[in-house]
Amino acid sequence: MSRHIAFERLHNFRDLGGYRTADGRSVRPGVLYRSDSLAKLAGDDWDRYLALGVRTVIDLRYPWEIEAKGRVPEHAGLTYHNLSIEHRPYDQAALGPDVPVGRYLADRFDEVAHDGVKEIRRVLEVVATETEGPVVFHCASGKDRTGLIAALVLDLVGVPEETVVEDFALTGLASERLLADWIADHEGRRPLWPGYGRAPAEIMRLFLDGIDARYGSLTGYAREQLAVDDELIAALSARLLAR
Repeated sequence: MSRHIAFERLHNFRDLGGYRTADGRSVRPGVLYRSDSLAKLAGDDWDRYLALGVRTVIDLRYPWEIEAKGRVPEHAGLTYHNLSIEHRPYDQAALGPDVPVGRYLADRFDEVAHDGVKEIRRVLEVVATETEGPVVFHCASGKDRTGLIAALVLDLVGVPEETVVEDFALTGLASERLLADWIADHEGRRPLWPGYGRAPAEIMRLFLDGIDARYGSLTGYAREQLAVDDELIAALSARLLAR
């Protein structure tokens, strides 16, 4: 199935619904979305977005990114959370061409997973408890910070690891448009790093290999580092899974 929802300016807006869990249940469609920056919403895109009925936005970017690029437009009934899970900024576009995509970004994911414990825990709480309507979480490109949160949520409700990896790699379908946006924003220049905007499955596999080696699984990491308990996992499952 096609998970990308078509917008003019958003390139990586996806429904996490439909994924099957190991015990045969599935994530409900139209409940949890992941996206690139919602600051780009305007015109017909805004109307398409409103039609989805989203009630809660979780913005994973730094406050300085929001100041520079804006945020989702304010709207009656929309709850907005800025939870910046990344604590060590870096410039992907400025990396040298010899920097390996998979290993480099997997290491950055690991940093975020351990630096952003407080904020990541809060993201999970919001997803589990905001029951008035659909939730969307996003960063700038909807790839790395967003990809980490998507992987964690899916793992916690029982979606198999290989499916988690496949979901991450779907950003590859938007990579060319994300790159084109960067070029347009930088007067026709191209990023120095050939890996900019790419989302090979290797990134998530390497990250998960490291997590599995230390904690047994993403759920094990969540229990040990985020203090996630059975109650929160049950709340996430009740919110997201079809009965």
